[in-house]
Amino acid sequence: MMYLMAGEELRTFTSTTARTAAPSEPRETEPREPEAGKAGDPETGGTAARAWTIRLLVVGIVLAALNLRPAITSLGPLLEEVRTDLAMSGSVAGLLTSVPPLCFAVFGVTAPRLARRFGAGAVVCAGMVAIGAGLLIRPFTGGTAGFLAASALALMGIAVSNVLMPVIVKQWFPDRVGSMTGLYSMALALGTAAAAAVTVPLTEALGGNWRSGLALWAALAVAAVLPWIPFTGKRGAPPAERTPAPGGPSPAGAPAPEVRITRSRTAWALAVFFGLQATVAYITMGWMPQIFRDAGVPASTAGLLLAFIMVMGVPLAFVIPRLATRLPRQGPIVLVLGVSGLVGYAGLYFAPAAGALVWVLLLGIANCAFPLALTMVGMRARSGAGVAKLSAFAQSTGYLISIPGPLLVGVLYQHSGGWGLPLALLAGLMIPQTIAGVLAGRDRTVEDEAAAR
Repeated sequence: MMYLMAGEELRTFTSTTARTAAPSEPRETEPREPEAGKAGDPETGGTAARAWTIRLLVVGIVLAALNLRPAITSLGPLLEEVRTDLAMSGSVAGLLTSVPPLCFAVFGVTAPRLARRFGAGAVVCAGMVAIGAGLLIRPFTGGTAGFLAASALALMGIAVSNVLMPVIVKQWFPDRVGSMTGLYSMALALGTAAAAAVTVPLTEALGGNWRSGLALWAALAVAAVLPWIPFTGKRGAPPAERTPAPGGPSPAGAPAPEVRITRSRTAWALAVFFGLQATVAYITMGWMPQIFRDAGVPASTAGLLLAFIMVMGVPLAFVIPRLATRLPRQGPIVLVLGVSGLVGYAGLYFAPAAGALVWVLLLGIANCAFPLALTMVGMRARSGAGVAKLSAFAQSTGYLISIPGPLLVGVLYQHSGGWGLPLALLAGLMIPQTIAGVLAGRDRTVEDEAAAR
């Protein structure tokens, strides 16, 4: 299915390039006399080579997206075993579930600067290497401090890739932002769900050793490194940047108007929306299996229930971005997601085991605030430079906002002896999240707001 969608993106990209070329410019799809030794080279406009470049990029985007959550969701179903083996308290385990947003906030803000210096493709490639190394090392460090440090290494790679995915999509597929965002959001949801669903069975197949079960996910990151290697050099730049229009820079390569992102109300609304949905998402990924286990659900089933929440994002993560780009305002989608979350968390409080399938269905819908937020990042800025600034600001600020949530849940759980207060917190967060999402979904861009000042 993903291959068919990749083919659709390729055909659209090629036809759009031909349609939008100015009369005075040589079209990339027009035949031209190849230079000796360079037939088919994308740098000389070879159509076949460009087609394969786009295919390889789509494969790289999908594989990278598959690696953006297993480091987190593979841990949730085994958190009790990890806590016992490493002698973690509930508060320390809460700190462990707060590490992802902390790393995303600290390292994500560096992504635009790194991309300007080394190229976005090179940074994403390095990010996949960091994910693989961190996942391979962390189960065998022998203590809590080493486990946290190796997790931080993997999460650093995830952080920079998180920020640069919307930028790469905007630059390479400017007319297909919704479709391509949906494609990598769907792959991200698939990787998230797979890690939650199969980590426990894989661990049991390996003799019940949680260390081996967690380390296996490093192989997926290694596979994701390979398609990004060709994009670490000159080919890492999008076509518009490699082939500027005669007489001056192309629109994609032209200097973007100066945008002071911290003065944009839309940027702040998007950052708050992103932060609150991230808070709920990381609490869910870190603690949801434990909620079900405390309600009497077996560990393997608890992992499958978390996987069901995440697998809901596979089809919806493709549909919601496409729908969002067709609407001038995204507020109605935000409202549906918010109401689903409220009902789901209320149900978990009153009947966590009896109505488990209904609640995870609703929470799976609510969890799709993430692909919606990514889509709005691409829609609320006009240029690639604007998207880079907005993506770094919204994600880094948002993840800073989300840091206290998982830790607070761990403290509330340990000191209250139950899930009543944590679930009340989760339900309460749905209200400000919905308000911020409606504000972020208004039909405007950060450049428009800057020009109006």
